[in-house]
Amino acid sequence: MEPFVINTFWDGVMDLIQFSDGDTSIRVSVLGRQGPGILPVHDLLDAEIVVNGSFISGRLDICFHLSDLEIWSTALDDLEIGRSVEWLDTGNGPVIRIQSADDDSDVPVFVIEDASGSGASAIIPIAVDGGWVERQREQLREVVRMWPSEVVKTSPGAYEWRS
Repeated sequence: MEPFVINTFWDGVMDLIQFSDGDTSIRVSVLGRQGPGILPVHDLLDAEIVVNGSFISGRLDICFHLSDLEIWSTALDDLEIGRSVEWLDTGNGPVIRIQSADDDSDVPVFVIEDASGSGASAIIPIAVDGGWVERQREQLREVVRMWPSEVVKTSPGAYEWRS
């Protein structure tokens, strides 16, 4: 198994999620704010899901709110105790599911589904090594540090800069 390396920056991109077993990798790379300085979209992050392997390769553009990072943090808590999770399941975009290792499978299975867009889905088992959840937490902390929440929604359709 190939050693795990956190790709923090390359070409201005930061990984939020990165899983690899040496043959196949799944990444969610944050590309930056969707509309820096524009209140309603300042805290939206443009990103991409990238899957690379000997059998499958693909890329999917996504966008999510900084509040979705809190949901990812909670998902990491669940993964740490062996529960399966879903992330980005907003009903109108891609979903990332991670099915924990169990009696039927000794490795986590990653499911990426773009039902509302392309209609495609991928089911990818990846043999992760120990400490993989903590590495995801480290990457999450780096993304939050780089792109902190700076906008407050004060009422429907009204936004202010955080004080």
